[in-house]
Amino acid sequence: MLFVHCGYLLLAMSKQVSAGKPFNVSFDHRALIIDGSRRMLISAGIHYPRAAPEMWPDILAKAKEGGADVVQTYVFWDGHEPQPGMYNFNGRYDLPKFVKLVAEAGMYLHLRIGPYVCAEWNFGGFPVWLRDVPGIVFRTDNQPFKEKMEGFVRKIVNLMKANELFAWQGGPIILAQIENEYGNVEWEFGDGGRRYVQWAANMALGLNAGVPWVMCQQNDAPSNIINTCNGYYCDGWKPKSPNKPVFWTEDWNGWFQDYGHAMPHRPVEDNAFAVARFFQRGGSFQNYYMYFGGTNFARTSGGPFITTSYDYDAPIDEYGLIRQPKWGHLKELHAAIKLCEPALTAIQGDPTYIWLGSQQEAHVYSANGHCAAFLANIDNRRKVTVHFRGQSYLLPPWSVSILPDCKKVIFNTAQVTRQYLLSRAMPDAHDQSDGESLGTGWAWESYMEYVGVRGNGTVVTNSLLEQISTTKDSTDYLWYTTSVTISEDDIQALSNTGSTTSLILTSMRDAVHVFINGKLAGSAMGWNVQVDQKISLQAGSNSIALLSMTVGLQNYGAYLETWGAGIQGSVLIRGLPSGDLDLTSHTWVYQVGLEGEHLKIFSSGFTDNVMWTAFPITSPLVWHKTTFDAPAGEEPVALDLGSMGKGQAWVNGEHIGRFWPSMRAPQWGCSQCDYRGAYNPDKCLTNCGEPSQRWHHIPRAWLQPKGNLLVVFEEVGGDPLPISVVTRSQDVVCGHVSELHPPPFDETWISNHNSTSTTPTLQLACTAGHYIIDISFSSYGNPDGSCGDFKKGACHAVDSFAAVHKACVGKQQCTVAVAWFTFGGSDPCPTTHKSLAVQAQCSSVHGEVAQMEEMPVVFSNYTWQKPGNWSHHNQLSTWQRKPPVSSQYPMY
Repeated sequence: MLFVHCGYLLLAMSKQVSAGKPFNVSFDHRALIIDGSRRMLISAGIHYPRAAPEMWPDILAKAKEGGADVVQTYVFWDGHEPQPGMYNFNGRYDLPKFVKLVAEAGMYLHLRIGPYVCAEWNFGGFPVWLRDVPGIVFRTDNQPFKEKMEGFVRKIVNLMKANELFAWQGGPIILAQIENEYGNVEWEFGDGGRRYVQWAANMALGLNAGVPWVMCQQNDAPSNIINTCNGYYCDGWKPKSPNKPVFWTEDWNGWFQDYGHAMPHRPVEDNAFAVARFFQRGGSFQNYYMYFGGTNFARTSGGPFITTSYDYDAPIDEYGLIRQPKWGHLKELHAAIKLCEPALTAIQGDPTYIWLGSQQEAHVYSANGHCAAFLANIDNRRKVTVHFRGQSYLLPPWSVSILPDCKKVIFNTAQVTRQYLLSRAMPDAHDQSDGESLGTGWAWESYMEYVGVRGNGTVVTNSLLEQISTTKDSTDYLWYTTSVTISEDDIQALSNTGSTTSLILTSMRDAVHVFINGKLAGSAMGWNVQVDQKISLQAGSNSIALLSMTVGLQNYGAYLETWGAGIQGSVLIRGLPSGDLDLTSHTWVYQVGLEGEHLKIFSSGFTDNVMWTAFPITSPLVWHKTTFDAPAGEEPVALDLGSMGKGQAWVNGEHIGRFWPSMRAPQWGCSQCDYRGAYNPDKCLTNCGEPSQRWHHIPRAWLQPKGNLLVVFEEVGGDPLPISVVTRSQDVVCGHVSELHPPPFDETWISNHNSTSTTPTLQLACTAGHYIIDISFSSYGNPDGSCGDFKKGACHAVDSFAAVHKACVGKQQCTVAVAWFTFGGSDPCPTTHKSLAVQAQCSSVHGEVAQMEEMPVVFSNYTWQKPGNWSHHNQLSTWQRKPPVSSQYPMY
C-alpha cells in the first residue's frame, strides 16, 4: 500500500511548503487558511533535542510519508540559554537547522515557544538559573519573570526571522504558541494569573511573527489567540469563540513511563477512532503527541522518576524505526481524511447530523459539489448494521467509517490492514561466542568513588540545605555528611535487648543512599516521603553520609520555583536507649557532585585523571570503563544495561542518560488489551514484573568504527560484565486481515472516487534492504492469536502456506488478496467470515536461513531477573502532568 499512496502524496505536496515562496497564514471559524485555502492538517509531534541531528532527516521523511502535513515542536529554553545571556543553538539544539529540514521535507511547522513546555522535560524546560532571579515568581503577573520570559521569546522569534523561517518569508512556520497548558494551573495564581494571560498574549502578538498564535488549554485566551484542546479525545470540544477553528494540539497517542511502572500502550484502533471523531465533529488541526518521542539524553528527563526513554508508543519509535501497525494504520487514516478535505473545507456551518441508532450517528459534509460522511458507532461492545442514504453499513464497535464520496467506505478505524512489525534486541553476530552477547570478554576497569566529602569545595552549615539551591542542578548528586558519637552504654543496651536503631528522614525527595561508617545501609526513593532506614552503629564516633539524588526536576505544576529536593524536615536517630537523637541542627558538611564528575572521567581526554583498577569491582559507587567496536550494519544501537542497578552512562563522552533497571514494574496490572472503550494510561500495560527500562539508545552518529569508550557510574553494586551492545532489528512481520475489511483504495480514488478494487488485501513489507525469506505461519480461515502467537482455527485452507510463500518469499514487499480463490479454488467454510493471518521472516540476505528462531520475540518485555534493593516509601503518582480535559469520554 505504500507505493499506492505515493501518487496521492505527490499531489498533496503541491499544496504544502514551496521553499522560498512567501505565503500568508490566517484563520476563520472553520480552519487555518494557508495561501488563501482552508486546510485540514495532520501534525507530527517531534522534539529536536530528543534525537541526534543526524537522525532528523529520516524521522521527518517517515513523518511525511505517514501523511503528516505539519511538524510540531516545543522550544527548550534550558537547552538554548543554559546560563543567562549565553545561548546555544548547536548540535541537538540547532533549532534553525531543524526548521530548515522540516521545510526541505515539504512540511509546515508549528513552533511552541512556551517557553514553559512541561513535556516531561527537566524543570518543564525552564533553566534552573531562573529560580535565582531576585523576586521572581514563575508564570504570573511578576515583573522579573515577565522580563526574562519576554527576552527569550523575543530571541527565538528574531532568530526565526533572521533565518527567514516564517511563512511570510517563505519558511515553514505557520503557527506559534505562547505559554502551555496554563489554564490547568491559572486558578492557583488568582488575579495575577488572569493578568498574566492577557500580558503573554499581547507580548507575543507584539513581536510581529506574522503567523497566528495559539494557547493550549486556555479557555480565557484573548480573541486574537486560538485556544486549543489537549487530551486523549477532543471531539466535541469547542474553542472560546465561534470565530475560532477547532484545534487539537496534543493528541496523546501514547504515554510516558515512570521508573517503577509498567509500560503504557495505546491501541491504534482507539487512536484512529479519536482522530476520526475529531474531524467528524468539526476539527481541522490535529497533532500527535508524540509522533516520534525519542530519548531524554543526559539529564533532560523531568519528573521526578521519568525514564530516559521517551518512546511514548509513538508511530516512530525511540530508535527512529516505524512502529507497525500504528504508523501504517494512521497513514491510511490520514489519506482517507485528505480525500474528504474538499468537502470538509467547503462547508460554512456545521455538518449535517443524522441519528443512526442509540449509539450510532453520521456527520455529512456536503457543499460545492463535494460530499463526505463519517459513520460512527460509539458502542464499545456491539457491532451494528446501520442504514445511510439507502445503503447498509456494518460498523464494528468503537469505530468510525469514512466515506469520501458519501457512498463507499474506504477506511474503518477498527479494521487494521497494516502489517505488524516485531522488534528484537539482536546481539552483534560478529562478537558472539557460543551464544554470548557482545560485551562478554570486554576489558573492564573500575574506580571507586569517594563515600562522603572529599575535602575540597565543601559547604558547612548547622542546618539541612535544599538540594536544587545548593547544586544549581549541575549534577544529580549532593552529599550530606555529619558524625555522631554513641556511648558504649547505648551500644551494650542495644546488644543485650536485641533492639535496632533507625535513621529517620522526615521528608526526602527524590532518592537517597544511606552510608553508615562508609558502608551502604540502604536506599530509598519517593516524593516528599519519610524514610525509616535500619542502621547499625558502633560505640564512639560514627560517620553518616547521605548521597541525595534528583531523578529529574519537577516539570508540571504551579510555583515550580518553590519545588525543592533533597533531605528536608528533620534527621533523627531513633531507638537509642538514651532516647532519640535529633541531628537536624548538627554540623553538616556538603559536597556537590561526585569526584568522577568533577574530573570528567567519562570523556576520553580525562579518563587518566584517576587510577583505574584492572578488575571490575562490584560494590556501591563505582565507575566502570571499557571500549567496544560499533556493531556492523545500519540498525539502531542500544546498550543492554539489565545487569546494572542505578546510575548514569556515557559513550565517547556523550551522556546517554540515567539507568535504573533495578527499579521494576509491579507484577500486576498487565492484561489482554481491548481497544474498545475510552483509553487511560492504565488500560493496556505491558512489561509487568520487568525493569521499567533496560535498553538505552546510542545514536549511530555518536559511534566510531573501533574503540568506543563506554563509562558507567553504578550507585548500588550492579555487575558490568553482562553489559552488551545490541541492535534494534525488525525482522518479523505479520498481518491479519478479514474479508470484512475495506478493500484498498488506490489512485483511482484521486481522480474519480471510484475504486476498482473490491477485495481486501494483506500486505507485508520488510524494511529497506531486507527481503522476506520465510513464512513461519499462514492460515486462511478463522485463525486466532496475535503476531508472534498465531494459531490455526477449525477453518483452514490447506493451500494457505503455499499461496503466501509463492507471493511473498524473495520479495521486499508483497500483497495477497484475502479471498477464497487465492487459496486453492474452493471455499473451506462458506458460511464463515474468514480472515488471513501471516507471519514472515525478513533478512538482509536473499535466501538466508533464519538464525533467530530460538530467540524470544521482544515487544517491550525484558528478562533480567536481578532483584533491586530499593525500598518504596510511597506509591508515586503517574498522572501529575496533565489533568483531564472536557470530553464526552471519561479520562482517568
